[in-house]
Amino acid sequence: MTAIVKDSIDEKKRRFLLVSTGVVGGVAAAGVAAPFALSWFPSARARAAGAPVTIDIAKIEPGMMITEEWRGKPVWILRRTPEMLEQLVKNAPLLVDPDSKLAKQPEYIKGIDRAIKPEFFVALGVCTHLGCAPQLKKEVGPASGLGADWPGGFYCPCHNSRFDLSARVMIGSPAPTNLEIPPYMFVTDARLVVGEDKKGA
Repeated sequence: MTAIVKDSIDEKKRRFLLVSTGVVGGVAAAGVAAPFALSWFPSARARAAGAPVTIDIAKIEPGMMITEEWRGKPVWILRRTPEMLEQLVKNAPLLVDPDSKLAKQPEYIKGIDRAIKPEFFVALGVCTHLGCAPQLKKEVGPASGLGADWPGGFYCPCHNSRFDLSARVMIGSPAPTNLEIPPYMFVTDARLVVGEDKKGA
């Protein structure tokens, strides 16, 4: 009788040890496998760096510019006034590439306004000379601090490159080309997406 009880206790211990060992082994295997499996997927930061960015433009007043980030670069969204758009036509004699034939931009970006909707101008805020960040100098003439003939635009303080309000480079600037226009599209009248367009760019 004692032997039967002892065998029963030993069997229970054996089962308990087997189950415990299995559970501990499973947890350990999961602990090792999880980081390995997660390494196959890009981090949240990496996804954010290359993922399209949705931008709310509803609160941008005429003449105002906001800066967002896409792929680690500043993206400008400038809401141009009718006066700003009128000035673009007059700028051609001041520009290296007024028709943006050499510029890096999507095929659907055409014309002097370089925009899907002329009122909203979207560009990468990175100088094409050495990658500095130009500044918005929208005032025309002496009020800008850039001389009486300044038509309004972007000024790069690093090496004196100048661009108009369509980010077209001015003659005499060290920057070789107009600023880059990223792929983008409007999803509503109040929101646009940078880094994605109807063609899937």
